Amino acid sequence: MPMPIIERRRIEAEIVGHIYRELVERIGREAARAAIDAAIRKAAVAHGEACRAELGRPPDCRDLAAILPAWTAGEALEIEVKEAAPDRLAYDVTRCRYAETYREMGLADIGALLSCNRDAAFSAGYNPAMTLERTETLMEGGRRCDFRYRLDTPGGQ
Repeated sequence: MPMPIIERRRIEAEIVGHIYRELVERIGREAARAAIDAAIRKAAVAHGEACRAELGRPPDCRDLAAILPAWTAGEALEIEVKEAAPDRLAYDVTRCRYAETYREMGLADIGALLSCNRDAAFSAGYNPAMTLERTETLMEGGRRCDFRYRLDTPGGQ
């Protein structure tokens, strides 16, 4: 049975937190944040590409909905699905244990870099025609995370 993503993120955060603090000392806070952000986004795109390859065809929003349990496993997220269609997936996260975990680890200042910034990057790797719009996150003090995915296909198909 694969390790729940919440546990993988906690382990990664232990390591990345040390790297981040070292980078801050050597190159400053903004450059350290930029380096961590770029590396994690690249990893998320690669993860999306691997999931697409495993599926064996261009995924749609139903496929994305089908893999959501990987991120919610272990009660990592509490979500309310608003809409699920081949070209749209909308849901709100009302509780995020990722954010809670990073706060407990003293990494709240980079929590969005560790998790939230992965979401749009993952979808870009999963299907480049898929976009994510989100106006707020729990990680950054919002009352929810509002995920709104859209699949734009040529000719509206």
